[in-house]
Amino acid sequence: MKKKIFATIVGLLSLSVTPCLQADVTLTYPTKNIEVVIPKNPGGGTDTSARTVIEFAKDKMPDGKIFIPVNKPAGNGITGLLEVAKSKPDGYKLVMTTVELAMFPHQGKSPVTYKDFTPIVATIADPVALVVNANSPYENLQAFFDDAKAKPGKLKLGNSGMGAIYHLAAVHLEKQLGVKFNHIPYNEGTGPAIAALVGGHLDAVLTTPGSVKAQADAGILKVLGVMDSTRFELFPDVPTFKEALDLSDDIKILAWAALAAPANLPNDIKDQLVGSFAEVVQKPEYKEALKKQGIMPVFIAGEDAYNMMKNDHEMYETLIKEIMKK
Repeated sequence: MKKKIFATIVGLLSLSVTPCLQADVTLTYPTKNIEVVIPKNPGGGTDTSARTVIEFAKDKMPDGKIFIPVNKPAGNGITGLLEVAKSKPDGYKLVMTTVELAMFPHQGKSPVTYKDFTPIVATIADPVALVVNANSPYENLQAFFDDAKAKPGKLKLGNSGMGAIYHLAAVHLEKQLGVKFNHIPYNEGTGPAIAALVGGHLDAVLTTPGSVKAQADAGILKVLGVMDSTRFELFPDVPTFKEALDLSDDIKILAWAALAAPANLPNDIKDQLVGSFAEVVQKPEYKEALKKQGIMPVFIAGEDAYNMMKNDHEMYETLIKEIMKK
């Protein structure tokens, strides 16, 4: 039963549209600008996707009114999340939540959860991928995990910091597949971990596929598998973990970002926001703009986004409790 809970991580396969959505929805309520808090540093995927989606949503605003993006990365982004969670639910302050929202409460790092927000639309939902150096002896995922089982605790697996998504993804793999890694944290983020892999200092790294696309295209790195129920469009030849390892269940962990408002948002404002942004993320020109940034567009809006957040919150709660028992 536990394996089933872990393997079925995020129930977002359905692309059904929230019932309130309809064509040509616009925002009629704003009488002033709308602030969009980005709890990350400028230049990353969350920042890029936030600025892209509000740029394409500017035509949804009344004349003379704009979205104002503001980066507030202090406290691992918790400062920005708290600010919006505690703000008046009137649609004038939004925030880009990320997958850390599902982790931090269980690590004692944040008092806010998905319950403190009204999800509008996801801009990112990339799977975690296992990446190796192109000169690695591992030609496929099966070979990598066969060696990991033969050498418990020996293979060096890089992550972006202990307790962060890629470390937790690695622990999840250990539990699901009966292996043990030597976890090497790079607290500065994914970039240094990828650089270490390129330099031959690691056996593998867990990250999103898009973050290594340039190196993979150049033949420097190899993506062996993705932790999702379907293959990733940027790497259509790379199998899922279920495919590559002949598993009975999917192994699925997503690095997501979702635009949200405070909880208890009035229904009329919620419908306008969800409807407007759901239209934006389906525009071909928006999708192309994201792809050029190495981000795969997704359509997860309204209740589907809420369920994604809720399911991940529950999954990480279980996983982190298991880790803390050690």
